[in-house]
Amino acid sequence: MKKQASYLRRAVQAQRGSSGFTLIEVMIVVAIIAILASIAVPSYNDYVRRGQLPEAFNRLSDYRSKMEQYYQDNRNYGTAANKCASDAAAASWNTFPVDGTHFSFSCVASGATFQAYTITATGISGSVTGHVYTINETGVRGTTKFKGATVATTCWLTKSTTC
Repeated sequence: MKKQASYLRRAVQAQRGSSGFTLIEVMIVVAIIAILASIAVPSYNDYVRRGQLPEAFNRLSDYRSKMEQYYQDNRNYGTAANKCASDAAAASWNTFPVDGTHFSFSCVASGATFQAYTITATGISGSVTGHVYTINETGVRGTTKFKGATVATTCWLTKSTTC
């Protein structure tokens, strides 16, 4: 009976000693999680940024369409220096878009008889802060700032600094 109790005691002690994780095992798991996070977090942030960009692209395109409608009626894009369309037209059919969640919009009429314009979308919040996109009367799209860096392209950048 004593022999049996001694055997049981040793079996229980052996079982207790092998339960749980060693410090090395925990540190390996933490290192693996850190490596995965260092890859996943930047990718997720880029994904969120790309999801916020269509606000600018959609509103710039809509704004350009409305400017062309205004031009059909008035044969110019504005009536004052650095101002696209007139306040009366803006009030009557919403020429100017209201600033969005992540972008603010501006338009500059130019030329001697206001025959040109440039519409600009500037990132003001979220992951698109530091992005600036433009479109003009000929439909030329441009990116002047991308992820805070100055660039000069004739397209709207979304993923990288090349079209």
